[in-house]
Amino acid sequence: MKNVTISGSLAYDRIMNFPDIFSNHILADKLHTLNVCFQVDGVTENYGGTAGNIAYALNLMGVKPQFSATIGSDHHKYLAWLKRNNISCDGIKIIESELTAGAYITTDSSNNQITVFNPGAMKYSSELDINNLSIEDNLLLVSPGNLEDMINYPRECKAKGKDYIFDPGQALPVLQGNDLIEVITDCYMLIVNDYEFNLILDKTEKTKKELLELAQTTIITLGGKGSKIYAGSEITDIPPFKAAQVIDPTGAGDAFRGGLISGLIQNKSIEESAIIGSVCASFAVESNGTQLYSFTPEEFKKRSTAS
Repeated sequence: MKNVTISGSLAYDRIMNFPDIFSNHILADKLHTLNVCFQVDGVTENYGGTAGNIAYALNLMGVKPQFSATIGSDHHKYLAWLKRNNISCDGIKIIESELTAGAYITTDSSNNQITVFNPGAMKYSSELDINNLSIEDNLLLVSPGNLEDMINYPRECKAKGKDYIFDPGQALPVLQGNDLIEVITDCYMLIVNDYEFNLILDKTEKTKKELLELAQTTIITLGGKGSKIYAGSEITDIPPFKAAQVIDPTGAGDAFRGGLISGLIQNKSIEESAIIGSVCASFAVESNGTQLYSFTPEEFKKRSTAS
């Protein structure tokens, strides 16, 4: 079994519910001088960030990942959470001058959302030394996090002949087209959802065929419709697996990645690994919060073999 290092974000997700509709409290003719206050009925704080979410999924799959991430001065609860789940905090760099990255999400009674994101400690590099990663025995996943890291780590990997997986996710709106082309070209795997794939097409001005030819393998996730694997001229459909109930789809993509990577580092085929990812994602949607779901090996096996 290989080791896996996850470069990406650690964040607090703070979820608030507004019991009315935002538009009822906004004067349409005063949008140029907007000054509003929404009183919510409470705040729920969840542990999040792509690196944290993927590590959580990997841990459920019996894999002990390593981080390359930053966290802020308010790190105590998050690090304690990781330790309670037996997830190593090695590789997490504490930035005492910043707060941990945080998403502040308010949802009204019509499911409209206002989200404010503070990158906080994520503004700083996690300072991963690629030289410390074995070419043969360590898989690097570059997920949304510090923007310079997302470009520099793949660049360093290429210079040393090391494979990496590129998972740009929500960082795509601020990544430049030329940088995306450079990072995706010859990477071991690109993982995106269908919206993100189309956003890359727009930013790079590539055709679908041209973009699919850049990475060795591209996986496009399709939410409740499963995913597709593109490798050379071959296209493989990966089915979805039915959740007991869908409560919150947030974090399903990170769970998919955790399941997928757990298969890859055990030398399973990409198709077998993607099926594992699909099963893992089906459990993630059954809970509010991205690190609150769980399953036993027996439950996982039963769902994976369900027709």
